[in-house]
Amino acid sequence: MEFGALEAGGTKMVCAIGKEDGTILDQTSIPTTVPEETIPKIIEYFRDKEIAALGVASFGPVDPDPTSATYGYITSTPKPGWTHYDLLGNLKAALPVPMGFDTDVNGSLLGEVTYGSSKGVTDAVYITVGTGIGMGIMSGGKLIHGMLHPEAGHYMMIRHPKDTFEGRCPFHKNCLEGMASGPAIGDRWEKPAKELADNDEVWEIEAYYLAQACMNLILTLSPKKIILGGGVMHQMKLFELIRQKVTENLNGYLQTRELSHMDRYIVPASLNDDQGIMGCIKLAVDALEPAEV
Repeated sequence: MEFGALEAGGTKMVCAIGKEDGTILDQTSIPTTVPEETIPKIIEYFRDKEIAALGVASFGPVDPDPTSATYGYITSTPKPGWTHYDLLGNLKAALPVPMGFDTDVNGSLLGEVTYGSSKGVTDAVYITVGTGIGMGIMSGGKLIHGMLHPEAGHYMMIRHPKDTFEGRCPFHKNCLEGMASGPAIGDRWEKPAKELADNDEVWEIEAYYLAQACMNLILTLSPKKIILGGGVMHQMKLFELIRQKVTENLNGYLQTRELSHMDRYIVPASLNDDQGIMGCIKLAVDALEPAEV
């Protein structure tokens, strides 16, 4: 049995065919322009494939509530042409298969806990640090939605003592995304992050903010694993800096088995940047009745 997977990003749409064990059989990328151009290409890719179901993980904000009239919509995105767009409805009109739907970052989390090094973990957070900062959260084996879905990338930050950068988030300025996303690094230092690899001050400040976020998550959600992915986290030196700062910030307040092994608690994504598309495969598998799989 084969499953369709659509990782719908603001820059590109990754379409794939995979198997229940996470094996990717075929994959292609379609630029995200406007729906009138992009969606027909996605439908064309899947139309002649014999898929049992389709999993969709989308950039947002989105409406992930199946009981809502706007379930499956991309809602208040600033992406031109996609505001209040019925993504899932348009796919369902053309592709008569069961569909699963969630946020892009929840898709990445689902991929990691299903197929990655965090397989089997029931309480976890996935943080993607790239053009923006998003978080996927799983508690008790279930992805968290609530009234919408977590937007913890907009936690407000205590400013680093040496940081004079005002923050680039148009809504909150000095939230996590405004202070620590890839574009925030570029604006602060007037160079893209990839050109700053040898500047220790860049990564000390970056780790300062990401460690604050991790500490907030530990104290509010008590996850058993924190997974950090996205382009910025390709700077592997960040992991040890973040672990050290989280330990310092907690200051011995919590004593758990997980926190005593920080190198196994705050970890990098493990699926070679395929965690999102693999999570979509799992969303597709879950969209079928258990007896059908």
